[in-house]
Amino acid sequence: MRNLKITTRLILTVLGIFVLTVSCRDDILDQTNPNAVTPESFWQTEEDATKAIIGAYSPFTNIWYYSRFEIFTSDYRDDVVNGFGTSERTNIGSFNGTSDSNGTFWVWSAMFQGVTRANEVIANVPIIDMDQTVRDNIVGEAYFIRAYNYFGLVNNWLNVPLITTPISEIENPKLIPQANPEDVWEQIESDLKMAQQMLPTTWPSEQIGRATSGAATGLLGKVFLYRKKYDEAVTEFEKVMDGRYHLMDDYAANFTEEYENNAESLFEIQLIADGNQGWGGDNPGLGKGAAYHPDLAPRGYTGQDGMRINNWVLDLFLDEKTVNGEIDPRAYTTLFFNSNETTTYEGKLLSSKTYEGKSYQEVYGNDSNLVWANKFLDIEYGGYVSSQKDGWHQSGNNLRILRYADILLMYAEAQFMLGGSSAPALDAINQVRARVDMPPLNSITMQDISDERVKELSLERTRYFDLLRWDKVVERIVNNPEFKSESAGTSAYKPGREYIDIPQNEIDSNPNFEHNPGY
Repeated sequence: MRNLKITTRLILTVLGIFVLTVSCRDDILDQTNPNAVTPESFWQTEEDATKAIIGAYSPFTNIWYYSRFEIFTSDYRDDVVNGFGTSERTNIGSFNGTSDSNGTFWVWSAMFQGVTRANEVIANVPIIDMDQTVRDNIVGEAYFIRAYNYFGLVNNWLNVPLITTPISEIENPKLIPQANPEDVWEQIESDLKMAQQMLPTTWPSEQIGRATSGAATGLLGKVFLYRKKYDEAVTEFEKVMDGRYHLMDDYAANFTEEYENNAESLFEIQLIADGNQGWGGDNPGLGKGAAYHPDLAPRGYTGQDGMRINNWVLDLFLDEKTVNGEIDPRAYTTLFFNSNETTTYEGKLLSSKTYEGKSYQEVYGNDSNLVWANKFLDIEYGGYVSSQKDGWHQSGNNLRILRYADILLMYAEAQFMLGGSSAPALDAINQVRARVDMPPLNSITMQDISDERVKELSLERTRYFDLLRWDKVVERIVNNPEFKSESAGTSAYKPGREYIDIPQNEIDSNPNFEHNPGY
């Protein structure tokens, strides 16, 4: 009898388990992984906030962005660079860009990735129970990152959607409209003012490279200048002309890995020579080096199409001599050209050299007079023999985005627009010139400011956007097709093509998006 009770009880128990198993099979398959990170479980600690803001910086070093492809939406479009070939990379520079080009979509995507991650930080970090100063700093960084990316988006594409909340909070993200560009500019200003208040003046040595209040202030001044708010621009520039930054004694120190994050730097992209070959990802170990080098390197030192510099740039450097009667030392840092002349500067004898210390004649002979790029190649410090001998990411040389010399020249421009060739404008531009032993100017015109910006800032992602804001794209580029003679010329230009077209996949997925004018 006892055995029967046990057997009956056992059968009933097994049947119960079977019924429970069958009825809950779907629930078992749908169980939540306790180790998975979710939005609900993530935003809890200071460590989470720190991880999130580092993630917001990460797209900057994506090969789709500053590690490589951004250069085709900036320097390759100006009147300095004459890009070789007719590929989707150089097409943008000859006004032949298409909405389905990978180059167009990749840079757009990376910028919006930065915006999206900044939005998450701004929305979620303020409610985390953590040190208030740390929290404010991180949120300030997010405001800066969002503003910075929108600055790039509105200057490249003009008609972009304005997204300031997490995507998960938007009812139908595929119906977001393109914003009025003025609204985007207003948001950029607002974000940078918030960043100014929340960011620290400096970071501990192990965190150098993160955005500071000086970076936000300098960028805000730049935004005001672009919007022709000259009084406001002067006010912001003067805030960072308080002694916290200064010009490096040696101009070349701004373009070598040895002097990254120096006293002249307000903001730069932090790259590392990790030797990895990742493409398009932003996870650790996927490559964060200066992969843009192959697109700057002289012919023979790159496996890419590459480019040359238009000869007018060298002519501009050669138009005047230093106080010692020599070539402007910036010419040797910026360009590789056919010359046997030398310049004594900062205790060094400068001459035209490229990889392996070779002269122009050694590389190309005496029959060639083409001009090539030299800036950022970091030949001497890195000891490189070509642009990619050890792979895409052989160089860890940071990309300088905003430095004090640019602040001084923008300040001179703002002062000039307010009062002509005034003492403040002259003093600012002459500080930049004095650093490289160029004689002081006694008066200036807008052309002088433009020329000085070419000599000081070429290949630093500024020239095309200078021409754009001065409304000189047609005059300088379209009307000089020889500046794009190595690719497709400028005959494809139509009004509106100063800006890049909206990516086709965005138009296909959002009925509110339209192509930019001219496409």
